[in-house]
Amino acid sequence: MSGSQLRKARSDQNPLHEPLRRRYNQYNSRLSSSVEMSIPPPPPPPRRSVFLGVDVGTGSARAGLFDDGGRLLGSASSPIQIWKDRDCVEQSSTDIWLATCTAVKAACSLANISGEEVTTLGFAATCSLVAVDSDGQPVTVSWSGDTRRNIIVWMDHRAVQQAERINSSNSSVLQYCGGAVFPEMQPPKLLWVKENLQESWSMAFRWMDLSDWLSYRATGDDTRSLCTTVCKWTYLGHAHMQQINEKDSRDMEACGWDDDFWEEIGLADLVDGHHSKIGRSVAFPGHALGSGLTPDAAKELGLVAGIPVGTSLIDAHAGGVGVMESMPVSDSEAKDVDEEAICHRMVLVCGTSTCHLAISQSKLFIPGVWGPFWSAMVPQYWLTEGGQSATGALLDYIIENHVASPHLANRAASRCISIFELLNEILKSIKQELGSPFIAALTDDIHVFPDFHGNRSPIADPKSKGTICGLTLDTSEKQLALLYLATIQGIAYGTRHIVEHCNAHGHKINTLLACGGLAKNSLFIQEHADIIGYPITLPRENESVLLGAAILGAVASKKYSTMREAMLALNSAGQVVYPSNDPKVKKYHDAKYRIFRELYEQQLSHRSIMVEALA
Repeated sequence: MSGSQLRKARSDQNPLHEPLRRRYNQYNSRLSSSVEMSIPPPPPPPRRSVFLGVDVGTGSARAGLFDDGGRLLGSASSPIQIWKDRDCVEQSSTDIWLATCTAVKAACSLANISGEEVTTLGFAATCSLVAVDSDGQPVTVSWSGDTRRNIIVWMDHRAVQQAERINSSNSSVLQYCGGAVFPEMQPPKLLWVKENLQESWSMAFRWMDLSDWLSYRATGDDTRSLCTTVCKWTYLGHAHMQQINEKDSRDMEACGWDDDFWEEIGLADLVDGHHSKIGRSVAFPGHALGSGLTPDAAKELGLVAGIPVGTSLIDAHAGGVGVMESMPVSDSEAKDVDEEAICHRMVLVCGTSTCHLAISQSKLFIPGVWGPFWSAMVPQYWLTEGGQSATGALLDYIIENHVASPHLANRAASRCISIFELLNEILKSIKQELGSPFIAALTDDIHVFPDFHGNRSPIADPKSKGTICGLTLDTSEKQLALLYLATIQGIAYGTRHIVEHCNAHGHKINTLLACGGLAKNSLFIQEHADIIGYPITLPRENESVLLGAAILGAVASKKYSTMREAMLALNSAGQVVYPSNDPKVKKYHDAKYRIFRELYEQQLSHRSIMVEALA
């Protein structure tokens, strides 16, 4: 009997076999079905992190998108309107918000990223003063009465006299801003508005730094940043140094206002309502605001409602956050937190003006230099802030007011290069033509003192003026190139003065990092390295201010537990520019630096002579 016949015979002899087999098959089927139903579907791929940073500068609103490695995915800018009338410089918050929305949408489009993919948002902006009424509508701060003009721009110097009067008070809060407020800070500007625009003063419901206003416009949360309030409003952030731990709570009821100071300078009404007009609540940079992006703001920006928005930074300080941990590391080295090494660095944020940012674990009082500001940039560190009020703006002024400028600009445009690149080429050709030992030596008889918009630090003299020594009747492009080089050198000597002054008062700076528009100019950076004598590290990503703003949102989302952790993860070094090792270069710049210092002493002497003559 064959195997199949045998199996059939056995089956025929066992009438229960077929029903059991059917039941067994049904059981297996149910078991299989049950097993399939109990296995969860595969999880969706993790949503990638796309951090959005917005920076509102003096001339434009910019937006940048970054991945979780700190790489720039795309950026865009949109111009903003500005009104200038002598010392008065004004802008419109309405115009700025529209430009911000335009820039964000354009950046997403250029990066091929939908608004739904953006996971976090952070803002940075110039330290300009915004006035709004109880409905959030603009309140004019302009002599013109134009309601659009509700922002006093950072560079506005209308409040020089008010600053002088405030400084004469000798209030104890002044020791935390270099011993004196500057006209670019908010108390003098507020006092000017109260004394000159009474109707606006009575209408204003909120006075805000621009970056805080942007965060408020996006979230509806009026919490202010320690960065803005400490650096520009005389808020004493260290008043909470013992009570507040960043990891436990970064939000705080505003307890750092010195009411006696506001009363003494004539602004006692700002103390009313628990300081509601200037900030009832203050938080560390990167604190998560409200319920995130509001539906209305999300619609205007083309983003998703509810994404985390972090407490803001001043634009220069965002540059510091975006670059301070951009130190070169070897493949075998990991980025670790070094509490001391970071205190030997100074960040140069080089744009319209230049800010010089250094941090320390202990507070250092440095005459003529702003600070010490507690937790104003990196939480739990004291910030020292030097600055030059006109750097990029000064170079633009020097170039644009020269008779050779239009022809030079046309030549640069025809070659699709910047006018700076063309001037750098001209200087190289002059060096070869004259057989000069190095480019810097071309300005041996041209000296520029760069205080065309006053001296922010370390002299802290808003009345200081610029000087050009060595002019001739030459109107050629070559002469403009030499004047441009001498101006770069004058700016670099000013930075050297700030670095030396800080080190003489307790800092131990030996490394510089640079970012901002001027940092893209190779000659500008090389002259700074040669003149100061320190290496200068440039970041991998050019848009360090945008990255710093984006880090705020990343911290607000809790992807990183602290600002420092986010900086270590997202900062990366690029090129390192070393000072010349030619001793002749050092000797040359030491001589010019001596002349640079003497030019201010001469200015003081001339000022004294004229005061006596007019007495």
